[in-house]
Amino acid sequence: MNAMQYQYQPPQQRLAAPAIPTHSLLAQVLGISALGFCITALAAWLFPGIAPGAGMIAMLAGLGLLFGCMAARKNEALSLTLFYAFTFCEGLGIAPVISQHNQTMGPSVVTEAALTTGLGMFALGAVVYATGLDLRRFQGYVTLALLGLVLLGIVSIFVRFIHPQVYAYLVLAIFTAYVLIDFARIRAGGDGYTPVMLAVSIYLDALNIFLALLTIFGGRRRD
Repeated sequence: MNAMQYQYQPPQQRLAAPAIPTHSLLAQVLGISALGFCITALAAWLFPGIAPGAGMIAMLAGLGLLFGCMAARKNEALSLTLFYAFTFCEGLGIAPVISQHNQTMGPSVVTEAALTTGLGMFALGAVVYATGLDLRRFQGYVTLALLGLVLLGIVSIFVRFIHPQVYAYLVLAIFTAYVLIDFARIRAGGDGYTPVMLAVSIYLDALNIFLALLTIFGGRRRD
């Protein structure tokens, strides 16, 4: 089970945020999430030899920072700072995975997964903005599917009955749906949520897609 399989779900009580033009909101969200990915990549590059145990501790610390970011959502500056600290911890957390793929299959696998993730996110966002596709009403079903997948992953740790690549394809499908939902939310003006909180969702979507693609491409190289 990938350690990154969680998704920010905005609280039911919406913030009374000022209206933001759609294109301005999109630029803010993409800018915040892009910088977050740069921080994650920098952390993974600076600490490629971090032990898996230390990486797991960093991920747990990141989870705490993520909850702090959500709790501080009314304070834009604080929530943004906590978000960037969270992305640094995630870079430490995934560094052992990236290092393992670099050593066993070469850096091209990591590069291919990263480029595919970026192009895929761009394509999905373009589809939503070009067609007006709005899947927000299906978010509850996607969340239930994610919870079921997490439980399946936990069970498979003890009873290995699902192939890692099959699991990765399921992760890819679920977070692709989340990407479509999140871009639809941004296109609709954010549903009252702050740019930082929307960037958290986009970041988590893309990171989970990247890890899924890394597993899929790595499995193909082994075959």
